[in-house]
Amino acid sequence: MAKYFDVHPDNPQPRAIGQVADSVRDGALIAYPTDSCYALGCRLGSRDGIERIRSIRSLDDRHHFTLVCEDFAQLGQFVRIDNDVFRAIKASTPGSYTFILPATREVPRRMLHPKKKTVGVRIPDHVVAQALLAELGEPLLSSTLLLPDEEEPMTQGWEIKDRLDHVLDAVVDSGDCGTEPTTVIDFSGGGAEIVRRGAGDTSLFE
Repeated sequence: MAKYFDVHPDNPQPRAIGQVADSVRDGALIAYPTDSCYALGCRLGSRDGIERIRSIRSLDDRHHFTLVCEDFAQLGQFVRIDNDVFRAIKASTPGSYTFILPATREVPRRMLHPKKKTVGVRIPDHVVAQALLAELGEPLLSSTLLLPDEEEPMTQGWEIKDRLDHVLDAVVDSGDCGTEPTTVIDFSGGGAEIVRRGAGDTSLFE
């Protein structure tokens, strides 16, 4: 049964955030809010967490997992960024974007795209997500909480708790989340390729 945390959207309670972070450190798989929609998240090196996310979402090994980072300095530890890409990403973060980039050796191999050796990274513009990342002190390995055969993600924490109680360890509820996932920009080939148009404005990359 998943623990349920009712967290204030503007002033998240430090005790609750600390408890969620502790559970992640202990190997928990959580559902948490972001600036686009709810996401599944676990600790970076969690093999069990990756397999559970794959199972819940019916994902294959070509799926790009995302490292959700607190800030640009943290993001830079896990991906290689040249100067032009640096400026483009810096100008659009924090925000509802996921960037696909070549990974550094800090990223576990099982997280990488098997052929491209790339990984998705993002910095969310969401108070609760940022509080959790600051408390955790490392990125969350994440994937949009979109269930198989459903066109839109769930928007309410209580609904996630009700439907996924048996497969999650914790649900962080801070109110309604949007249904539009992040805009995905692939920089791994040199230029900016828009892979998915979502919540983020694509005009910066066209």
